[in-house]
Amino acid sequence: MRVLVTGATGFIGRRLTRRLVARDHEVTAIVRSTSYLGALPRSVRLVRGDLTDGTGLAEAVTGVECVLHVAGVVKAPHADGFDRVNAAGTRRLGEHLAALPSPPRMILCSSLAAAGPSVPGRPRREEDPPGPVSRYGRSKLAGEQALRELAPDLGTVVVRPPIVYGPGDPAFIPALAAMVRAGVAPRPVSGTCRYSLVHVDDVCAALEAVMERGGTLSRDDPAAGVYTISDRVEHSWDSLCAAVARAMGRRSPVVVPVPPPAVHGVAWLLETVARLRGPHAFPAANRDKAAEGRCAAWTCSADKAARELGFTAAVPLDVGLAEMFDAGRRRAGC
Repeated sequence: MRVLVTGATGFIGRRLTRRLVARDHEVTAIVRSTSYLGALPRSVRLVRGDLTDGTGLAEAVTGVECVLHVAGVVKAPHADGFDRVNAAGTRRLGEHLAALPSPPRMILCSSLAAAGPSVPGRPRREEDPPGPVSRYGRSKLAGEQALRELAPDLGTVVVRPPIVYGPGDPAFIPALAAMVRAGVAPRPVSGTCRYSLVHVDDVCAALEAVMERGGTLSRDDPAAGVYTISDRVEHSWDSLCAAVARAMGRRSPVVVPVPPPAVHGVAWLLETVARLRGPHAFPAANRDKAAEGRCAAWTCSADKAARELGFTAAVPLDVGLAEMFDAGRRRAGC
């Protein structure tokens, strides 16, 4: 299949692009002039462009049968920083595709953040009304809605992963690993936090599955064409810290509950320091993430994906973490 991938140089995009090439798909990637291209397979057709102004789109979509829209902004100091790509950029791409004589299938890699947190003990399902609590989540939901408004002219499928980890993870597991090394893991809310996770390879498998299977977005049914995925385990904060410690060959850190106002204050301080260092130093631990972190549960059901896509996560957490840290030790020559 002839496929266009946006965000091909990012965490998920790199892994996805290599998977598609290995399965003999013809892959085009739309990349910015500042993108690092060294990790992309040589067979990938590269088109210089930018979703924020639409440059390169006409060339990139020529002849493609499916578009995998993985590009997105995950941290920004202001809402506009998210909306420019996650909402407006997604709308621009969707409108361009819908105007083609024969629009390709559109796949949006969204986020559980677009749906919002779950109620403890009840994983979020696709039919639940969305309630994002962060700027990031609201921007991803706006991107979904922009594509929903183009139905049925554009057949779109939305995949909402929860926390994604695996080789190349730029934030989540590295942050936990730093806590393990320090021996202390702050927990941002009282009680037992619960999280859904999914390995990056399982995200790629789900995205590949919806290239040919699954329903598409409908203006009338908010759950149609939407799929949440996970490894089907509700992980506690304590168990996550312990799992990372095992993979590192270290003792589990002491988990210390931290009041939400304190978390918000630390995030504000980190943002302030980052501003002094320049516009590209915005921290992963910021007030937007603090708004998500104060929620007691971020879990989701994968039942619909299993039923309609045949999707079942293949990578258990301990296996995925062991592979990550074993690969890191090999690169370090340990």
